[in-house]
Amino acid sequence: MTPSPAATSSPVANSALAARSARAARRTRRALVVAPVALGALVLTALPASATATPGQIATSKTNGASYLRSLQGADGSYAGAGLSNEWAFSAFAAAGTAAVDVTPGGDTSKNARTVYRNHLAAPGWPGTSPVVTDYERGIINAYSAGIDPARVSAGRNLIADTYAHWQNSAPGYWGSPSNFNGTVFALLSLGGAKTQAGAQRVPQALLDKSVATVRANQHTDGGWDFAKAEGDPAQLAKPGDIDMTGAAMASLCVSGVPATDPAITKAKAFLKSKLINNTGAFNAMFGPNTDSNGWAVSGLNACGINPQTGDFLTRAGKTPVDFLIAQQFKPGGGFKYLPTDTTPSAYASIDGLRAVAGGGFAAAPPTPVTAGAPRWVATSGFTPGTQAGLALTVDDGTSLKVCSVTFTPTAATTTLGAVLDAAGTSAAPAGCVTSVTPGSGTGTITSLNGKANSGGSTWKAAVDGGSAGAAARNKVINLGDTIALRYGS
Repeated sequence: MTPSPAATSSPVANSALAARSARAARRTRRALVVAPVALGALVLTALPASATATPGQIATSKTNGASYLRSLQGADGSYAGAGLSNEWAFSAFAAAGTAAVDVTPGGDTSKNARTVYRNHLAAPGWPGTSPVVTDYERGIINAYSAGIDPARVSAGRNLIADTYAHWQNSAPGYWGSPSNFNGTVFALLSLGGAKTQAGAQRVPQALLDKSVATVRANQHTDGGWDFAKAEGDPAQLAKPGDIDMTGAAMASLCVSGVPATDPAITKAKAFLKSKLINNTGAFNAMFGPNTDSNGWAVSGLNACGINPQTGDFLTRAGKTPVDFLIAQQFKPGGGFKYLPTDTTPSAYASIDGLRAVAGGGFAAAPPTPVTAGAPRWVATSGFTPGTQAGLALTVDDGTSLKVCSVTFTPTAATTTLGAVLDAAGTSAAPAGCVTSVTPGSGTGTITSLNGKANSGGSTWKAAVDGGSAGAAARNKVINLGDTIALRYGS
């Protein structure tokens, strides 16, 4: 049962809609649970020539699928807007090798999809008056896939910091309401998958590991996952897993460093195998075989480097999940239908189907554009004095990890670590990230943070965007969009 990727909706805000008919419920859940996302590390290598669907068939599917997604672009260049949205097309485009900046309405490059989406995310009113964590996770995944640095969308929009604000101090490892487990799955997919422009992991592994443990604790006894929290609830853990969320949860673990040989992944793989339908290669999802559920499951396998066309996923009848997806695609036209009995293509099914067939997980690093002069990445390079900004901060004292977004108003194009820590004392969300700093002024080395003082070989160190850690000094330069990690140790 695949949730629909709404532009402004969220898992929490739309949970009451789940009582609709099976198909409406599928759309609702897609709005509830963040929709698919696949990052550079999630793209599977080329499928072997012996796979059931040939490389030629896959190449044709990708070309035709991308052509159909181009037809979904608005006359103003947009893919995102009010209500249900097609912005998830960016991760499918990227997996298929199409740069968002190359997608234009009628060849008008001034309205290219990347520029229009960046302006959409940077707008002061986005994502609405009651945002939840999945709004920002969706933004990270799609911005990254479109070639927009999610931490540097604009002087006032840092999607990484926006997400950090939804860390749960009362339930470490969860993001947003713990009852909506999908928010935690997509936190890993977005934070673990959205690398820096240089391809480095920008958030500390200690942060990912906290949520990896949470995903493990929510795995059902049958090896699958569902969108709701199951940890600590034997009855919920005993319920059947869901094809869609199993694919997403698998991918969230693998993009966060969990190997495909890990027991959690092998159990999930066995769960999916048990749902295969022999004569079609489809997974038997909650609402029956459909493109969205199949797409999410295949993307989960792709993310973990598990070939969905060989071994456990080649049925006795010689069919695979990729066979099923390609059979769902209209020829010509390139769109995918949701159900095998449908007679018209579905935008969401086409996005999920193309991403999976193209070998993508849930987001992909942006391809190199073909548009002359268009860079692979766009990002705002410095703070704008007087414009409120946010920075993502973690403080790890070796026994506890604090996570927060720090909001402040810069006075220059750069700031300092001392200024960020001072602001964190009063403007961190969630609160309590920084309670004390010594020294409290000046430019010197930080000797104590949150009551933990440097001692012997153990000192406070600072790193930004996953770079090497050095002595934490108040005068350390911090740039717009830096993801700051403070760690105590040797």
